[in-house]
Amino acid sequence: MNSPLHFNPASPHGVGDATIGALLQEAGKLTPENTDAVLRMQEETGVRFGEAAQALGMVSAADIQQVLARQFDYPYIPAGDKVFSSRLVAAYDPFSRQVEKLRAVRGQLMLRWFARGHKSLAIVGVEPGSGTSLFAANLAVVFSQLGQNTLLVDANLRQPAQHEIFNLQGKSGLSDMLAGRATMAAVTRIDAFESLAVLGAGTLPPNPAELLARKDFTGLNAQLEALHDIVLYDTSDVLTAHDSLPVMARARGVLLVVHRNATSLYEVAALSEQVRYAGAEVLGSVLLEF
Repeated sequence: MNSPLHFNPASPHGVGDATIGALLQEAGKLTPENTDAVLRMQEETGVRFGEAAQALGMVSAADIQQVLARQFDYPYIPAGDKVFSSRLVAAYDPFSRQVEKLRAVRGQLMLRWFARGHKSLAIVGVEPGSGTSLFAANLAVVFSQLGQNTLLVDANLRQPAQHEIFNLQGKSGLSDMLAGRATMAAVTRIDAFESLAVLGAGTLPPNPAELLARKDFTGLNAQLEALHDIVLYDTSDVLTAHDSLPVMARARGVLLVVHRNATSLYEVAALSEQVRYAGAEVLGSVLLEF
């Protein structure tokens, strides 16, 4: 994808936090001497600062994308950094077609659910291996990139995945909070994304269904909603267990995740009936192809 190179430094030496030259220097991509050379080429040719820096071989298109993202308060992580799972495409490749589809889902959810005053949403897969956890993680990232104070909760207390995706090994989580063994300190802020936090599953309990069905969960959900704009629950699939039912009941809204060539229409209809029985609303479904 071509980089949108549209900005010049505000002064001869890129002074000012909002300038590309200053941001590239701050990131260690340019020295002051490099910046002077870029500015001379810019004056001679009339091209934009970023284009001149790339033409001189001093920075890459990815470097320019990164500083543009900072200018527009749109955080993402440079490819090659091993902070999180490489499959967290919204963090590493936010300009891809795949992430554009995620943003389309985000837009629909904002209009159809969150704009109506709701704060929580359960993301529920129909069968094992549907990619629900990875989809939930990427969706949480794009919500945070919108500036929404977003919390992703791993409510899959049988086969949790968010601790691996976000590298939260050894942390207390939802199960520990429901058992009264942890506080809000179990919520981890994701430094790379100012508006994103993750609450992992925590200690795997012997009684996940009963733990999630406790009345304490209602109070905890209210606390989480009070502290965040959006709370996304990653749940276990409904064909393996019924742990997701109490989560759906607390969230009130449900987004179904189905897998091409694996999920039948009968299964979707059956799950929709379970959601209604739990007192929640099905907002739609997402078809994953991986």
